[in-house]
Amino acid sequence: MNDMRQRIASCFRNVFPGLGEDEIARASTASLAAWDSAAHVTLLFSIEEEFGLELELTDFDDLVSYALILNFVEEKSGGLVEEHSGNG
Repeated sequence: MNDMRQRIASCFRNVFPGLGEDEIARASTASLAAWDSAAHVTLLFSIEEEFGLELELTDFDDLVSYALILNFVEEKSGGLVEEHSGNG
């Protein structure tokens, strides 16, 4: 798992602590009962903070799975993602 995937998975584990790696990779609002509106906002704010991104309101409607979040972060970062100040 590359660094970006690990960092996104870490955000997921913080919000959904019972999920395993394989469950995180398949997670979506449709498949995960615990992914309610509060968890959604918490997760996306965590992603914002971790990667130094600013999400638009429309992003909250669109980012409804691990795969979509990963694609979004990769797109926004252009492969270069800001290091979180808490890392390392």
